[in-house]
Amino acid sequence: MRLALAAIALTLAAAPLAVPAFAAPGPKVAAASFAQLKTPLPLPYNETANAQAQVATARARAKAQHKLLLIDLGGNWCLDCRLLAGTMELPGLREFLAKKYEIVTVDVGRFDKNLDVAAKYGLKDHFGGGVPSVLIVDPKTDTLQNAGRTAALADARTLSPQALSDWLASWVK
Repeated sequence: MRLALAAIALTLAAAPLAVPAFAAPGPKVAAASFAQLKTPLPLPYNETANAQAQVATARARAKAQHKLLLIDLGGNWCLDCRLLAGTMELPGLREFLAKKYEIVTVDVGRFDKNLDVAAKYGLKDHFGGGVPSVLIVDPKTDTLQNAGRTAALADARTLSPQALSDWLASWVK
């Protein structure tokens, strides 16, 4: 059993992360592994926020500033969500993201809160693969740009900080 789990983990770690054909590498990050992230890891999700209002405000800012809207759906209980948040705070990546994206985090509780935000962009049933689910939205048309790939980072711990950086950068044209 342990051997089978190890083989699955190795396969997941080696599997390429699906990115658009026009993808360029993301900014180089200083952390080679998640063990090098600042601790404690961030708790990025405000559990009492009005998610609909936050998304609307972020979309308006993204549209005005000609950026993409990045909606991060997750929960503070989720290690993969916290690893993503910690990676997004790394120098270089943080500045890149600030130039290219308007980012909003949405707490989904235990898949029982703010589900209307996910449903608006076609996500249902635990978002098709878990959290974090990252929605890349064109704020001009309010359309999802990464349909079918929203849960690509739900197993963030099987990747590296650089792979997360590359995936986040891959949606920027």
